Amino acid sequence: MAMSSSRSAAAIRGRRVGALARARRHATRAMASLFGHVEPAPKDPILGVTEAFLADPSPDKVNVGVGAYRDDNGKPVVLECVREAERRIAGNLNMEYLPMGGSIKMIEESLKLAYGEDSDFIKDKRIAAVQALSGTGACRLFADFQRRFLPNSQIYIPTPTWSNHHNIWRDAQVPQRTFTYYHPESRGLDFAGLMDDIKNAPNGSFFLLHACAHNPTGVDPTEEQWREISYQFKIKNHFPFFDMAYQGFASGDPERDAKAIRIFLEDGHQIGCAQSYAKNMGLYGQRAGCLSILCEDEMQAVSVKSQLQQIARPMYSNPPVHGALVVSIILNDPELKSLWLKEVKGMADRIIGMRKALWENLEGLGSPLSWDHITNQIGMFCYSGMTPEQVDRLTNEYHIYMTRNGRISMAGVTTGNVAYLANAIHEVTKTK
Repeated sequence: MAMSSSRSAAAIRGRRVGALARARRHATRAMASLFGHVEPAPKDPILGVTEAFLADPSPDKVNVGVGAYRDDNGKPVVLECVREAERRIAGNLNMEYLPMGGSIKMIEESLKLAYGEDSDFIKDKRIAAVQALSGTGACRLFADFQRRFLPNSQIYIPTPTWSNHHNIWRDAQVPQRTFTYYHPESRGLDFAGLMDDIKNAPNGSFFLLHACAHNPTGVDPTEEQWREISYQFKIKNHFPFFDMAYQGFASGDPERDAKAIRIFLEDGHQIGCAQSYAKNMGLYGQRAGCLSILCEDEMQAVSVKSQLQQIARPMYSNPPVHGALVVSIILNDPELKSLWLKEVKGMADRIIGMRKALWENLEGLGSPLSWDHITNQIGMFCYSGMTPEQVDRLTNEYHIYMTRNGRISMAGVTTGNVAYLANAIHEVTKTK
């Protein structure tokens, strides 16, 4: 009898184990079918370049696709002012949550950089500002704000632009239009086309403008052209949203690089501004940035800031603290700020020098093409004018990596590789 009971219990356990196994297989099939329709995402056109570069075993390989500064040995750089700020942070400051709006000190210093040290808009508390996850996060916060409070608006984006701009406003579900910017034949600004598109856009349209060092072209309007753009914006009552990712990094002078914004402020515009400390302080991985919107008065600024914080809350709750501490310490300390200004000018000057060296090498090779646009453009990138097929040849034959639109990251050009790069460019462009 006992043996029969034991066999019965074992059978029951066996049935349970079998049932559980079948249930697991069924659940696995159900989950597979639940996500079975998900296809692999296309590779990012910029980040994919670095992946391909890293996988290439060639000792001659050159990466001029990465949008991050390198020294003349091709190595990443941490500024000395950043190192000193980190020494002051270590063991002395806590890592508590920041408020939803971020670091007050960092925001205050960021506004001085963008709007001017003695700006009346700051004194009058007319600016709604929050710390953001670098420039990308600042753009996304604004795009979501635009969608939520101006649901019938659209955004005009320059052709071309940084590819992620389209992703940001698309995912925020803001309709996009484009406006003329680059002139392929001259490799410069299509100012006439730009002004026509500004005039023809519906009154009160939103425009995304690069404050300086336009990405990817390196082509900026002159001061006089910015004044004409601002004047036409005023007539049409357009709203300018500036993406300022390269303040100080473009010319070496943060005040000069903010000139477009200052012109619009002088002309009485309300503006939006996305700031990033990735390039000008080398804080790429710290995601330190600021979003600001100039409002009509202090009361409106309070309301707008509260809504920006509400948008941020379900996204990431509050921004990271370390980068904010680094930025606020540097900009709030006269000695460190002076060191930063010296170092950011050094980065800008190296890139300007590499532009000249690349141009000289191409001229020296007897290229039948004009390469004057290399030195006429400004900032991290040179829009070379090379075709996707020519870029493919650079990669396949010379192990030189860049985005297929011909954008060269001048930060990747060094005294050690500039002659090799120039010779390769000459070889793929000397015949059509």
